[in-house]
Amino acid sequence: MKLLGKKILLGVSGGIAAYKIPNLVRLLKKNGAEVQVLMTASAAEFASPLALATVSENKVLTEIFPDSAHEAKAEWTCHISLGEWADLFVIAPATANTIGKLASGLCDDMLSAAFLTLRPAKPRLIFPSMDGEMYFAKAVQRNLAQLKADGCEVIEPETGSLASGLTGMGRMPDPETIFDRIVKTYDSNEDAELCRAFDGKNVVVTAGATREKIDDVRFISNYSSGKMGFALAASAAKLGAKVTLITGKTALQTPQGVQRIDVESAREMLVAAEAFFTACDMFIAAAAVADYRPASPHEGKIKKSENVFEIQLVKNPDILQLFGTQKSSKQVAIGFALEAQNPMENAKEKLAKKNLDLIVLNSASEPGAGFEVDTNVVTLIGKDGTLEKLPLMSKLEVAKVILKKSSFFFGKDMLLS
Repeated sequence: MKLLGKKILLGVSGGIAAYKIPNLVRLLKKNGAEVQVLMTASAAEFASPLALATVSENKVLTEIFPDSAHEAKAEWTCHISLGEWADLFVIAPATANTIGKLASGLCDDMLSAAFLTLRPAKPRLIFPSMDGEMYFAKAVQRNLAQLKADGCEVIEPETGSLASGLTGMGRMPDPETIFDRIVKTYDSNEDAELCRAFDGKNVVVTAGATREKIDDVRFISNYSSGKMGFALAASAAKLGAKVTLITGKTALQTPQGVQRIDVESAREMLVAAEAFFTACDMFIAAAAVADYRPASPHEGKIKKSENVFEIQLVKNPDILQLFGTQKSSKQVAIGFALEAQNPMENAKEKLAKKNLDLIVLNSASEPGAGFEVDTNVVTLIGKDGTLEKLPLMSKLEVAKVILKKSSFFFGKDMLLS
């Protein structure tokens, strides 16, 4: 779901291309977006408000003024709350009339009023749609230039058959094309914000499985492939962080721009990690560290002589808890949990016990999740009480969501530095 949790204002003005909008809304909803449709009065001549209300699962708004005194208190300032709520404003189709009003700052309906209340940092996408002669008229081009100067992104119409029967420039793109542009806008804006948050930060990631020696040819380990940790390291490096990846044995290639340290046992991983405890801004413990190790590893190879062979195990150090309990308020600690019983309860307990900012609860049973696969199903639990279950995603996509979520826990002075 490419737009999970996104909040989109969709302004529809009175052009023939408005008939395409229900399909666009379906695409947005299918991909997890919340959609609030705003229509001009003339748009209702081309697309049914009832149909758009049905597919968007929200009342379609047209007028600033409420229908009755009973609704006045709730709806009078609705355009203000819409500007606060949305993180993207899309106007499709945008007619010459609507473009002129927006460029001039006029607001005599809900669409144009909400347009003025959208926060300046939030993107605005405008899809002009009209006959070619109208599109190239000096007044329309002047208004489009003004909207661009005001920070709007104007997407040129396509060339093709027009409602007038002529062929030329002025067609609104198909819903699939508009959808792709919306996704691209979100990706570029989120990437820019994340880059600002992570630029120059020192991030330490542990990955893979540790090995605890039984003898010279045998060891205790687990099925972890290291793919999740490597995805996190690669993603953090792309965002401009200085990344140190401390990994157990794996055949995975070192991500570009990442410093790699190979270790074998839990104690070796601890020694490597401790060197970065003080200086790192974020510590991500994605490694599957063995909880126990043989108390007395054997030299050479143990001969098969008895039907029963017992190994005494001792507890390994808890690397994440050591970091979590000594980290400063400016440092961020992220852990992972894989629980077979009472997963949510146990994950929350680990979050509190280890003084973590975020814990990622892995699924042990869902198809496509877990060890040695390129996808995952996880639930993010924050120290602030937030909980977000992600659908099946690639581990690179999961990594990006984890980093975005964890960036909120950076100290404010760090984000502003």
